[in-house]
Amino acid sequence: MNLQDVKKSYDLIVSLGMSCAPAINMQRNNLRTFSMPLDWMISYSLTDVNRLYKNRFQNFMELTNLQMLEETHFFLEDGVPAYPNGNKNALVKSYFIQDTFYNIVSVHDFPITLGKHWSTTYPSYKAKLDLRIKRFWDKLLSSKKILFIRWFATYEQAVELQAILSDILKPNEFTVLILYPVRELTSVREIHWNINHICVLEFPDDMNDYDSWDYILKDIQITSD
Repeated sequence: MNLQDVKKSYDLIVSLGMSCAPAINMQRNNLRTFSMPLDWMISYSLTDVNRLYKNRFQNFMELTNLQMLEETHFFLEDGVPAYPNGNKNALVKSYFIQDTFYNIVSVHDFPITLGKHWSTTYPSYKAKLDLRIKRFWDKLLSSKKILFIRWFATYEQAVELQAILSDILKPNEFTVLILYPVRELTSVREIHWNINHICVLEFPDDMNDYDSWDYILKDIQITSD
């Protein structure tokens, strides 16, 4: 599948991770209409995301499967930084919280508050996540044309994803765009894995290369409800 085949209109465009980069660039190009479950998370392996979809998001981010990691980042409300008491010079920091069952990490959802355990905000977070998953799943199953975007995958993972999505979405039409980072590459280059519904592009090894993102996403559109 070629990039030109991807450039069309979709009812839904979905980030499959592995970082915030797909969601950020979808948002920059006005292709993101609401917040989806993996938008602001880290999913190092597409195998884990495949399993999440195969399980229909069951038991995702359950408290018994969560652990705090050493890293920290900044707390976001749907991609927007939060400032303590309106102080624009001090961002609220957040914990890295890993779902050990799916090996997926929440980066921006658990604010660091002096004297409080990270799990203090879990009930409100989980309620928000459950609503987000339900809205996403309802939209996914009702959309006739869907585009998924993933930063990095192996051939085997892509084959597995294609089989899982075919089972979930039939007879709806879907396309998967995989960006495969390559060191020292300076421009986007098409490669062919010959997997139905899947377009693979070699990409400069910088997920913040906005020029390359804009080149890819140009002429891709989202239908209005």
